[in-house]
Amino acid sequence: MSWQRVRGHEALIEGFRRVVERGRLAHAYLFVGPQGVGKHRFAVELGRTLLCEQPPGSLQACEECPSCVQLDAGSHPDFLDVARPADVLEFPIELMRSVCDSFALKSARGRGKVVIVDDADDLNAESANCFLKTLEEPPPRSVLILIGSSPERQLATIVSRCQVVRFAPVPDALVAQLLAEQGVEAAQVPRLVRLGRGSPGLALQLADPDLWQMRAKLLAGLTGKPGDSVELSKAWMTFVEEAGKESSAQRTRAALVLRLLIDFLNDALVVASGGTPRRTDPAEHQLLHQLAARQTPERLLTLLDRCLEADEQIDRRVQLVLLVEALLDSLSQQLPV
Repeated sequence: MSWQRVRGHEALIEGFRRVVERGRLAHAYLFVGPQGVGKHRFAVELGRTLLCEQPPGSLQACEECPSCVQLDAGSHPDFLDVARPADVLEFPIELMRSVCDSFALKSARGRGKVVIVDDADDLNAESANCFLKTLEEPPPRSVLILIGSSPERQLATIVSRCQVVRFAPVPDALVAQLLAEQGVEAAQVPRLVRLGRGSPGLALQLADPDLWQMRAKLLAGLTGKPGDSVELSKAWMTFVEEAGKESSAQRTRAALVLRLLIDFLNDALVVASGGTPRRTDPAEHQLLHQLAARQTPERLLTLLDRCLEADEQIDRRVQLVLLVEALLDSLSQQLPV
């Protein structure tokens, strides 16, 4: 039934099935793991099975009862799925208060309530403490699910009141299958699987042809003579801003470009150290060897550290235009071959 939409997490599904059959379902869970592995989809399907009014089996949803229909329509009164608004950097206290007030109301359909809080990493002190009060005194037959990257990003008091569920990366074979089902060209699949590192969502994002065009422009500019960091910065920011006005979408796009740049430098480091790069595009083979011949492994490690620092700054929401300009200025002075 509904679990067919969840791929690669069969062990977790079976674990929750046993928990429900034994009547040991906890009132609060913290789902953690890499981005794009299906944590949110799993949470939605779990909520669907818990609220279904005509379950065909243990931890199953019929997908036909009024509850299932309402959940699909986004109008179920006992199911709340919230996330940090795209135009703010932290989970607003006003939104959290609204979530907690709604959660405290009596179940409208009589099967309890399910609340999913995505972007739990972005809870600030106020919103986290507000949520903590609900965790301490949850309504009967209620389930709270927070979704984040790791327990370390949450308040210790919140983690201590939740059961932590860790989502592992999806097997490469399944990621490849999912990419093929989405119509990704077969020639691109192996590289995307490697870059996705077990995250189907990330691998699919990296399949964007425009992203690879931006990568090619960056590599040509950075390894040319001389590199023009100003023009490259403008090109990168134009590409980022084409994602839309929402800062989260722009940061995601900037991070994807940076991931591809880091991957190229990693391959250059492998070559400089006497190794063979992983499934490198033949068209870039000569460029990699030229770069590796002019750069020592130590210098390439320094450049990689600079890129990884920029990746962390994106996550910390440093102003993108300043971040991009500083990074490309640093790289353009050291990378030309």
